[in-house]
Amino acid sequence: MDKLYSKSGLLVGAFQKTIEGRQTGLYILTNKNGCELAVTNYGAKIVSLMMPDRDGTLVDVVLGHNTIDEYLASEEAYFGAVCGRTANRIANGRFTLEGKEYRLAVNNGPNSLHGGIKGFNAVVWEVRNLTGQSIELSYLSADGEEGFPGNLLVTLTYTLTDDNALDIRYKAVTDKATILNLTNHSYFNLSGQGDPSVADHLLMLNADSYLPTDDTAIPYGDAEPVKGTPFDFTEPHAIGERIDDDFEQLHFGKGYDHNYLLNKDTADEYAYAGYCFSPKTGIKMEIYTAEPGMQVYTGNWMTGNFAGKRGMHYPARSAVCFETQHYPDSINKPTYPSVILRPGETFESRTTCRFLTGES
Repeated sequence: MDKLYSKSGLLVGAFQKTIEGRQTGLYILTNKNGCELAVTNYGAKIVSLMMPDRDGTLVDVVLGHNTIDEYLASEEAYFGAVCGRTANRIANGRFTLEGKEYRLAVNNGPNSLHGGIKGFNAVVWEVRNLTGQSIELSYLSADGEEGFPGNLLVTLTYTLTDDNALDIRYKAVTDKATILNLTNHSYFNLSGQGDPSVADHLLMLNADSYLPTDDTAIPYGDAEPVKGTPFDFTEPHAIGERIDDDFEQLHFGKGYDHNYLLNKDTADEYAYAGYCFSPKTGIKMEIYTAEPGMQVYTGNWMTGNFAGKRGMHYPARSAVCFETQHYPDSINKPTYPSVILRPGETFESRTTCRFLTGES
């Protein structure tokens, strides 16, 4: 009989399934402090993340499902997942690379989103290495998969460190010029998954500018300063403080769903991106990344229609995502940092979410 894992409340056996000839499972990592990270190799998804609150009680700070079957049927296809080959949107599902036009699935209004119909979030990754605190996963995306060129091998490592950080490292190589933009799409609620709102969470972003978009979430091109707008988190503000302001960019996305240009010396510098803090639990999450941008999405389109972990429902704005990445539609915007990966090159990137408690 499968054992109920006591900290996260997840049944390991509920994640065991054969999908297209590949076995899925649930993998539990624990650090010296007793914190816990649960990962499934279906979509390389983070299923639960248990971190201590100000009283030392472990809190599950990410949204998710109880079983693999719930993930397969979920209306939230990106819970905790790695998104690729290209996270975020590509305008009209089209791009040109080395003189050839490629057409992708259009799955988000007129645009391609998060790798298409069956992106990296919906495939079974191979478990390459597993230790008590780290898991290495890999996926070989075949030439032509979802319309993208080149055989692309991606390696991903999740580590739960002893200083209570979730460390994510990506590596990729290709045999043909392609485009690549990877991110993790965890939905965070630092008051605990199932808490109805992140409106009270304090947010500070190390970003002086952001990318305004059209009404299909494609950036116009040039960045604009956040100063004087509801997008200014250079000083801490509650997420809900200005989210319903009469501001066109907020109307387009029903809240925040925009890419911030992180302040750093070089586009690939591993640097501080900001923090999020729950006054209810005292949990503070600091974010560091080697990516040039970060999409902040406040779960505006969640419905609350289904029960997630422990029977909790997830209404709109009951989570916030920090999708560290290159900018949306970069391949069609020559002034943006490049998302092109060529043979002989190795893509490497790192994002870390470090958890601590105290006051904001």
